[in-house]
Amino acid sequence: MTFVIIAVVAIIVILGIALIVSYNRFVKQRNLIQESWRQIDVELHRRYDLIPNLVETVRAYAAHERHVFEEVARLRTQAVNVQGAPPEQRAAAEGELSGALRQMMISVEAYPQLQSNQNFLNLQRELTDTEDRIAAGRRFFNANVGDYNTRVEAFPSNLIANGFKFEKAGYFEVRDEQVRSVPQVSFGTIGSVAGEQAPPQMQAGPQSSGQIQPEIPGEQGNYQGQPQMPGYQQPGQPPHQGQPQAQPPVGGPPAGSPSPQDGQPPFTGGH
Repeated sequence: MTFVIIAVVAIIVILGIALIVSYNRFVKQRNLIQESWRQIDVELHRRYDLIPNLVETVRAYAAHERHVFEEVARLRTQAVNVQGAPPEQRAAAEGELSGALRQMMISVEAYPQLQSNQNFLNLQRELTDTEDRIAAGRRFFNANVGDYNTRVEAFPSNLIANGFKFEKAGYFEVRDEQVRSVPQVSFGTIGSVAGEQAPPQMQAGPQSSGQIQPEIPGEQGNYQGQPQMPGYQQPGQPPHQGQPQAQPPVGGPPAGSPSPQDGQPPFTGGH
């Protein structure tokens, strides 16, 4: 009887310890998510502060892009007004604002004089750095949310989550299709990427074997691509290096005549 009581007490203690450990882990993960979200919120506020200065600088050079500036201002105000909303709603507003900013930067490329403005270049650099930090913070935040949501749904930790009202957290996802799309690479031409033309020597096709090439001076009757007999040399063509040159017979019998027999005088070319 005593052994049974001890076993029951031990099981209760083990379950209590597991309950405390699991609960504390949920609290730690929830606080980590909140801390990572605060880091994103800091960078978002920094972007809100940079946008008005950037718009005013661009407006001085690109007054014709008034509709673009008005759209950026409207979406910035919309993003500021949803600061207390869940991450999903904030992500939707920030995605629209990012798309408007990208459209504005594309529009100002038609004004080369703006590219030499030092104030614009500094603001553009600061905005780019801010966007990079927002992207890094978003990845860290979503990774923590993924681990937390997995524990909320997995067994047996889901029992603790349901008992103590630990609900799933929302992701801060990018809604801009231009950011999510994969760049297209075209291999339509040999040796070309993204429409880049191949070198001329790669574009030219092989010449037909029956096409006659122009004659080379000093090589009459010998077309380019035709093999030559070993040891054969065209008139006016220098001998090949390392190839013996045929010497004409001097004072000897012409080619094809029999060699002199014993007792007969050699042939001297006379008649």
